Amino acid sequence: MRSVEEQLALITAAAVTPEPVRIAISEALGLRCAEQVEGAEPIPGFDQAAIDGFAVRSVDIRQALESSRRQPAAPSDTEEEPPREAQSARPVLPIVGEVTAGSHRPVRLQPRQAVRVHTGAPLPTLADAVVPLDWADVQGRRMEPLELVQPGQFVHRKGSDVQPGDVVVEQGAVIGAAQVGLLAAVGRSKVLVYPRPRLSILSFGPELLDIDREPGLGQVYDVNSYALAAAGREAGAEVHRIGIISGEPRRLQDTIEGQLLRSEIVVISGAVGGESSDRLREVLSELGEMEISRVAMHPGSVLGFGQLGPDKVPTFLLPANPSAALVAFEVMVRPLIQLIRGQRQSGRRIIQARSIASIESAAYRRGFVRGQLMRARDTREFLVDPLGASAGSGEPLHLLGSHGQANCLIIIPADVVHVAPGQVVDVMFLSHRS
Repeated sequence: MRSVEEQLALITAAAVTPEPVRIAISEALGLRCAEQVEGAEPIPGFDQAAIDGFAVRSVDIRQALESSRRQPAAPSDTEEEPPREAQSARPVLPIVGEVTAGSHRPVRLQPRQAVRVHTGAPLPTLADAVVPLDWADVQGRRMEPLELVQPGQFVHRKGSDVQPGDVVVEQGAVIGAAQVGLLAAVGRSKVLVYPRPRLSILSFGPELLDIDREPGLGQVYDVNSYALAAAGREAGAEVHRIGIISGEPRRLQDTIEGQLLRSEIVVISGAVGGESSDRLREVLSELGEMEISRVAMHPGSVLGFGQLGPDKVPTFLLPANPSAALVAFEVMVRPLIQLIRGQRQSGRRIIQARSIASIESAAYRRGFVRGQLMRARDTREFLVDPLGASAGSGEPLHLLGSHGQANCLIIIPADVVHVAPGQVVDVMFLSHRS
């Protein structure tokens, strides 16, 4: 019996990275960048106002405020009006124009003047600061500054975000919202990326029926192709759900060969048990090496893996049981998808939580038990409630209903057969559900 780590090492060694493609930046979210993108021009391309206010020379504001502080106090009602020269020395600047964002008209600021500017507007020539609206007392076309501003204050300088030659997106980086914005900022409409791995999902079994038909005696709906396709999309793959495939050898081989030509990963569920799966494996043996292994895990301990076709495409054979197939996909297939996508961490986040119920696990096999993760209100400690049956309880492990309620998998080490209530266990996060 092979350990989980040994099986994963075998699988990840077969990763095939797709050739880079150039796509629109609007479609690049979540993909790994295949080139280093550098800025060719300074960003912003001009000095611009960072806030609504008045473009000024900071030296004029300083001189005006210093001049006002040297003036004598205002006269009382009984005192004579100060001379006209003292009145004219008040720290007031005339407003000689207005510049809005997107303006193409160059404006030149003269000493001891102010220009009304809007956020993002190009700064007038000679202006080196912006007085915010609430730092000024405006009377008609005149502005009295109330606070001192420093050179460069409330101004986005030319090239302050990006200088020519600056790397804005590194090769190998996963493109997020910020990277998309940077690509747009440097004028790139397209970017070279590694595409999402193409994943083909097929279901095999004479008992299977598609969900748009009425099942008869001995027939069940094809659950796996839908569930596994959703799991593949959630993992970041480009999924082709083929559905149920024929058991006739010639058609079976043609179908699988077609998917090997269009995919980086192929997953076939219902192909590791029974007489019909033996026939499937005979067909697969003509396409490459396929190994059926017992892996020290439950559920999903019997798995098939091989590299088929001329491109040696990683191909998985998963159990027919929907819950076991989902666990096997989570543990074995998802890490391969993440590796091909270039994610630094291919596995899910794992934390520790305290179990609120007992758990029975199979000896010598690592258990992946469905659970509900929560937090205690008073201590904020993570707690986990195991769902459905567990190995060794005498009840079936394949109940899909409890899988639908789960937000985590409880990981039980291979040398542990019993977890008591209150014991701390490792827990793997599944997809977030609000």
